[in-house]
Amino acid sequence: MALLLLLIIAGGASWWYLDKHLPSPESLRGVQWQVPLQVYTRDGRLIGEFGEKRRTPLRRAEIPQRMIHAFIASEDDRFYQHPGVDWQGLVRAAAHLIRTGEKGPGGSTITMQVARNFFLGREKTYLRKINEILLALKIERLFTKDEILELYINKIFLGHRAYGAAAASLVYYGLPLSDLNLAQMAMIAGLPKAPSRFNPVTNPERAIARRDYVLGRMLDIGYISRSEHDKAQAEGVTAKVHALAAEVEAPYIAEMARAYMEERYGEEAYTAGYKVYTTIEGPLQSAANDALRNALLAYDLRHGYRGPEGRLATSISEADSEEEKEAPQSLSQSSNSSSAIIEEASANIPAPDPEDALRDDLGKIPVLGSLHPALVRKVDRDGIELSVRDIADPVRVSFADMEWARPYITPNRLGRKPKKAADVASLGDIVRLQKKDEGFVLSQVPAVEGALVSLSPKNGAILSLVGGFDFRRSKFNRATQAKRQPGSSFKPFIYSAALEAGFTAASIINDAPVVFDDPSLESAWRPENYSRKFFGPTRLRTALYKSRNLVSIRLLREMGIDHALEHLAKFGFDPDALPHGLSLALGSADLSPLEIASGYAVIANGGHIVIPHFVDRIVDIDDTTIFTSSAPTVCEPECEPGVVPAPRTLDERNAWLMYSLLRDVIRSGTARKALSLERSDIAGKTGTTNDQRDAWFSGFNADIVATAWVGFDEQASLGNKETGGRAALPMWIEFMETALADTAPSQLKRPDRIVTVRIDPATGMLAPTAQKDAIFESFRKDRVPSQMAEIPLQRPAGSTSDEAAPAPASVTERLF
Repeated sequence: MALLLLLIIAGGASWWYLDKHLPSPESLRGVQWQVPLQVYTRDGRLIGEFGEKRRTPLRRAEIPQRMIHAFIASEDDRFYQHPGVDWQGLVRAAAHLIRTGEKGPGGSTITMQVARNFFLGREKTYLRKINEILLALKIERLFTKDEILELYINKIFLGHRAYGAAAASLVYYGLPLSDLNLAQMAMIAGLPKAPSRFNPVTNPERAIARRDYVLGRMLDIGYISRSEHDKAQAEGVTAKVHALAAEVEAPYIAEMARAYMEERYGEEAYTAGYKVYTTIEGPLQSAANDALRNALLAYDLRHGYRGPEGRLATSISEADSEEEKEAPQSLSQSSNSSSAIIEEASANIPAPDPEDALRDDLGKIPVLGSLHPALVRKVDRDGIELSVRDIADPVRVSFADMEWARPYITPNRLGRKPKKAADVASLGDIVRLQKKDEGFVLSQVPAVEGALVSLSPKNGAILSLVGGFDFRRSKFNRATQAKRQPGSSFKPFIYSAALEAGFTAASIINDAPVVFDDPSLESAWRPENYSRKFFGPTRLRTALYKSRNLVSIRLLREMGIDHALEHLAKFGFDPDALPHGLSLALGSADLSPLEIASGYAVIANGGHIVIPHFVDRIVDIDDTTIFTSSAPTVCEPECEPGVVPAPRTLDERNAWLMYSLLRDVIRSGTARKALSLERSDIAGKTGTTNDQRDAWFSGFNADIVATAWVGFDEQASLGNKETGGRAALPMWIEFMETALADTAPSQLKRPDRIVTVRIDPATGMLAPTAQKDAIFESFRKDRVPSQMAEIPLQRPAGSTSDEAAPAPASVTERLF
């Protein structure tokens, strides 16, 4: 009796001690689920997700009852009867230990698993089991059965980074939990016991056996009928790993949002369930993706074929080809950027089944920018036959769809035109195909890169942003990180400074050769126009829309560099980071496409500086808004309470006159291709840098500003004639076709104190009433010309800047 009493006292003391030192289950009421960061468009379409754990917490009412039944049948069929501990199960576990001397099934209930998953480790010790029991009893006293089920189903690990049944449903079946059938629910319910061993993707046979066990238990308990059981059991494995299904392709913005959230919230950003709603508009983002890729592919098409990306080891018979080609045995290095990926994919010797091995290797090569990797299986005079990633049947490409592939030699030189398919492709080549309406055509991943960014001039909200051809190929964001010379697309800011300094659109500047001696340079600087011609006295309006370099340089020299730098700050540029020499007039500054677009926004909105931003709002796991953008906004006539007005930095008359000048770039100048949009409200400026290393176009109306850039990352020449009007403008036009569709013209409002008068086109002076070739020009009211022009009997050739004299042979090309 004394010994029994001693054991009772000892047991009670131990129980009391352990109970006092256990964590309080009350903390489960405020449990913080480790939910990944999600990034959305402004209207709630998913862009990206970041975090180690994929989890979508559900309320009990959102969990299908059949899913509840499947888990109970699989894990704890007496869940609704026991008080948190199934004593019958524990007795069975003890009997097994006594009978075999080994630990067996532990009799863990769902409540005990909740205790273990939230508070304890997974080590199998007697102390942990006792703690588990104590915690389970406490949990049952504090929570209802439905609350315990909700905790359990949202917490459990189910393989492939999926935590909780809702995440597992998306990972294995790509469907919300409510859309799963009985067999799929039973498959998920069988995973908690051993997510690796019973995984339907990696171990389908064991997974089916486990699923059938769950179905059998559901039948025994009475949750399903015999017919339901038999139908579900007859199904095969339909699970596969589903990557996150982004609704809008915007990986560069998603990465910007990730970095923003990490800077703001640290590591908590990836686990606290934050949702970032960006300023991105889904349709505009999709249009930007297409426009950039089409422009880069068009450039690539003009400059020839660089050959296959590589070759895969193959056992294809030579009889499959009408050409006598030796079957390739290994992967050869190629000039394309994807060769490293292909080399990794084909590093292993093919498996005994060569067809399966080739398919597997092909599947490891990523699709880039909608260009599908394909293996050449047959070559004849009329075309090629290929195996294409993710397409079961062979694909045929006719010779007509590969006839463009003249060999690339230099940016300005191509090889001979192919006469038959074998001149382009060989058996075993890895090439890229592009899907078009009429079928597949031969293509290649462009070596050139680009960027396209658009924003609202009203508040600086970024509406779309593409930082390169494909984020999987290069994560470098050229829209925000690439600092390139903007060339002539920078001239509008110089002309704006000139208007502020007293010049007008009718001011005459001599377009003539000029030489600058600078001791810091090895030789004298002789800038010239792109055409290598000079045009004599030229009005500023004409000089801008025809992009005359010599006029811009003389203009900057006459107004003074200090004045120009001070004025450029009104567009958001840092004067200290800009060149302090005359090359500034030709766009020699290093600026990103986003910075250029922001500068144009000041003109587009009538003179207000706005701050580019991409985060509209942030909500927490409870869908409570914890941050809302308060970006300064251009308001007409005044801002509503709570809205921060965007400060005016530029005189509205200056902004309107610049808008007027830049509309002529499209109507009469270097961007006439944009007339295809049939819009009267658009304005913009092309830009090309020395040796055609960068091609630009920035354009806008009062509602949207967009900047397009094309160039090589290593700053090589794009080739002769690859100007902003040829390489970048088509990208802008294609994007604007979507951006401006079904929208009314949105012109900048003409301010007061602007007048329009007739002037003499040769002198910029007021035109006499009788002058027949007079034109209209707009001026600030205080800067209307005061002198009347004299009409000569016969104008000298070139006096209206329409004819040019030849440039000296010694002139060398600079930025233009």
